[in-house]
Amino acid sequence: MTPDRFFSLLLALHSRKGVTTRDLAGEVGVSVRTVLRDLRWLHEAGFPLLVERGRAGGVTLLPGGVLDTSRLTATERDHLGLHGLDDGQRSQLGAETDSRRALRKVAAPGQPASALLPLSAVVATDNRPWFGPEARGTQPSALVGDVRRGVRLRIRYRRAEEAEPTWQLVDPYGLLAKGGRWYLVADRTGVPRLYALERLTDWQPTRAPRRLRPDATLRTAAAELTSRWQALDGVRVEAVLRARQLDRARRLLGSRLSVRSAREAEVEVTVACRELEDVRQLLQFGDDLTVTGPPKARARIRDLAGRILRQYP
Repeated sequence: MTPDRFFSLLLALHSRKGVTTRDLAGEVGVSVRTVLRDLRWLHEAGFPLLVERGRAGGVTLLPGGVLDTSRLTATERDHLGLHGLDDGQRSQLGAETDSRRALRKVAAPGQPASALLPLSAVVATDNRPWFGPEARGTQPSALVGDVRRGVRLRIRYRRAEEAEPTWQLVDPYGLLAKGGRWYLVADRTGVPRLYALERLTDWQPTRAPRRLRPDATLRTAAAELTSRWQALDGVRVEAVLRARQLDRARRLLGSRLSVRSAREAEVEVTVACRELEDVRQLLQFGDDLTVTGPPKARARIRDLAGRILRQYP
């Protein structure tokens, strides 16, 4: 359990009685199975938890727990509720100072010293992608104030395929930190969208309140968008890969790669691509990978390989 999840879970339990594990999972941003494991860890660590089963049951943190939130301001409680962010991302959001002050104040004085090192001393988080470029474009700390006003925004945004940015009117849910990048999650004409802050060049708050879809929240909108992004239903490329490259392929292709069958020297795999042009990603494996289907994927790989060959006569 990471330190921020530890505090987020305890704050959720401290704020009300009989909270369900499903609600805890939603607030902390993990699965119900992970919440159950965390609750078991808290119980074994000496936190007084009461678990009542059944439809009217839930989890309650009994008096006498070590979490002391009485000294926290409303702003500090808000910052402790930010889970999943590392120190760098809190700094980008302008929340580093308040978050650290809240973490220092939340530890109750006079607690007996533990024989174990604190989790915060042995667990570090770094959400930046490997070899990721430095953050460019709009900083989240500059935008978050206008997002928190709950009004519509006019944003000047450049899509990946566009040469120049254009203005558009959006209804913002909030900001999402994912994969080392920041996104604005917003509805445009009632449709949820992700806007990368690195391509957002300007914005103007309006006087009109935001108009969100019924029952939609930042959490549900972000989950909908990210699951849709990872649902690769375009082209399924079949290939034969040398077994020695399988670990590298899994690291580079992630969930897009699935293994159909494995032999000692070769592995039959399927790679899910959003569109045919994504077969370019397979060129990095050279002659260690052979595309076997569909025919249009083989033809595109052949064409790309021919172009590379002509590039180096």
